[in-house]
Amino acid sequence: MPLSRLSFLVPAAALLTLGARPHGPSPMSLPCAEELPAEIRVPEGNELAFGLAADGVQVYACAASGASYGWSFQAPEATLSEVTGGPAGTHGAGPTWRSDDGSSVGGEKVAAATPDKSAIPWLLLRASSHEGSGRMADVTFVARIRTSGGNAPSQGCDAKHVGAVARVPYKAVYCFYRKAG
Repeated sequence: MPLSRLSFLVPAAALLTLGARPHGPSPMSLPCAEELPAEIRVPEGNELAFGLAADGVQVYACAASGASYGWSFQAPEATLSEVTGGPAGTHGAGPTWRSDDGSSVGGEKVAAATPDKSAIPWLLLRASSHEGSGRMADVTFVARIRTSGGNAPSQGCDAKHVGAVARVPYKAVYCFYRKAG
């Protein structure tokens, strides 16, 4: 019997091993276990807890600074997804990551790396606040990697457009760390 006819008998986890995907990204598409660039390496004493995929927008506002104009970053707005593709939470201003279990973690930027100039930088953020008792409660660091898109527009911000808002699509993987042990 061909594999396609047997696949309904194989558990979903086994399908990932066979290369098929039941729904959403495979674990290999969330590369949190990869070596991070030196600039954003997580300090010793922390271990990977989990990774989530983000799909959303980076919000920019056109602003004046003296006689010049430019796009100013406002906030991210993204949906977070599990490795299996199921919903996991949201990512927004602060920055803050909110899990569907009611917990959240806020972060502050520690460092950045720019492996791809056509996308927003990869970041290392230190946890600065927590709410709730779920999966985000003991997060110590968050690494934003595998970014695509999200850069501020290169034009369209001038005296006539001050206050205009640009919502630029982006994707990323967020890797969440906790104290080892």
